[in-house]
Amino acid sequence: MRGHELLTVVWAGQGVTRGARPRTPSWVHSYRLRAVLGDLCGAWLGAGAAFTVRFGGLTPYVLPYLLVSLALPLVWCGAVALSRAYEPRMLGVGSEEFRRVVQAGMALTAGTAIGSYVTKTDVARGYVVLALPLVTLLTLIFRHALRRALYRRRASGACMRKVVAVGHAASIAELVRLFRRERHHGMDVVAACLPGGHAGERLDEVPVAGDLSDVPLAVEHFAADTVAVLACPEMDGQALRRLAWRLERSHTELVVAPALMDVAGPRTTIRPVAGMPLLHVEHPELAGARQLVKNVFDRLVAAALLVLLSPLLAGLAMAVRATSPGPALFRQTRVGRDGRLFTILKFRTMRRGSEEQKITLVSDREGVLFKLRNDPRVTPLGTLMRRHSLDELPQLLNVVRGHMSLVGPRPPLPDEVARYGDDVRRRLLVRPGLTGLWQVSGRSDLSWEESVRLDLRYVENWSLTLDLQILWKTWSAVARGQGAY
Repeated sequence: MRGHELLTVVWAGQGVTRGARPRTPSWVHSYRLRAVLGDLCGAWLGAGAAFTVRFGGLTPYVLPYLLVSLALPLVWCGAVALSRAYEPRMLGVGSEEFRRVVQAGMALTAGTAIGSYVTKTDVARGYVVLALPLVTLLTLIFRHALRRALYRRRASGACMRKVVAVGHAASIAELVRLFRRERHHGMDVVAACLPGGHAGERLDEVPVAGDLSDVPLAVEHFAADTVAVLACPEMDGQALRRLAWRLERSHTELVVAPALMDVAGPRTTIRPVAGMPLLHVEHPELAGARQLVKNVFDRLVAAALLVLLSPLLAGLAMAVRATSPGPALFRQTRVGRDGRLFTILKFRTMRRGSEEQKITLVSDREGVLFKLRNDPRVTPLGTLMRRHSLDELPQLLNVVRGHMSLVGPRPPLPDEVARYGDDVRRRLLVRPGLTGLWQVSGRSDLSWEESVRLDLRYVENWSLTLDLQILWKTWSAVARGQGAY
């Protein structure tokens, strides 16, 4: 499970009884107002910059474009509203908010082109080509800054949605731990409802409010604004529909986490057949044109980075040689796609004889992965390089050679693979990555089970878009240095 990516909104209180008051957190209204103001500023700056670049000064000819530039912020906010990028469920989480902003930009550009063609209006194409993409880009920048500010507030416990979790104890406990670890999702489980009740007990410090029939009462008592239903056989389609009806009056958001979503979330589509919504699951695409595009993209980007970072790589190599006797590069056998062995390259971060000392050390981690937070074998320079993943930069050569990808599962050691179960071996269906979901989700602070789950999730649901998102998030993860040792 991965926070909001695990939860699918199935009811948003449409058709609310007349006079009902929506249960929307107060911070949402403030956040939405800031989003509108940011969109207006982005549109004003983009339109002004496009006008200045295209026309330079004021003349009678450009007066209509000046009026268009002044009106564009309002038109832009209308287009964003029509794309539903101001809806509370879109704000502050996931990529859907940004995707809808891009949608609004594309729709407005297409509408302008079609409108000018139909009305035979002579439009300065240079102005349109500059203004609308620039407005879209500035809006995305403002929205991203607004979200980062929201994440900082959520780290201190503010701007959270109050959630009543419904399901079995083990699933709820896992969800509670997930949301506590990843506060940026903005979900705080305030109560739980279990099959069979157990009211008055506590589940991982969360009070149990009763059984499945007590959900609306728990929502009212804890002033919750969201109900999250986890995979639970007792909560079938009929029971879920009745729960939606009971939550309708308070406009409480209802989200559902099917057991299948963690296996094949992005590959699932709903297809109505004979009046029944059937969930269709596509097989993961592990070969073919998309994999070819990924391979070409990986090698081109890795080659470009090697050229751009060559001064840094040379400086790090000299620093390693100067601070510790021995070669600058560390070579180790790892297991790649389909179990093929390859030699991974890293800057050396340990003293000589470190492999011999390993047998005398005890790992901080459970599972097959050996990790030690305060490893006595690591040099001072090595500690710094590990914190910011600088020691892994030579792996760009492995990417160029085709042994690795920019994004993928963590490259395992042969002795780790020897202890893999059948499920874990599925990690080997794709090339290992220089970065991955494990890198942007906690790195070495993750448990073995969590690392495996993230790697399997990537294998099942990979896409070039997901790769780009992970690469974007890697920069902040590396800069913070959290979870690296």
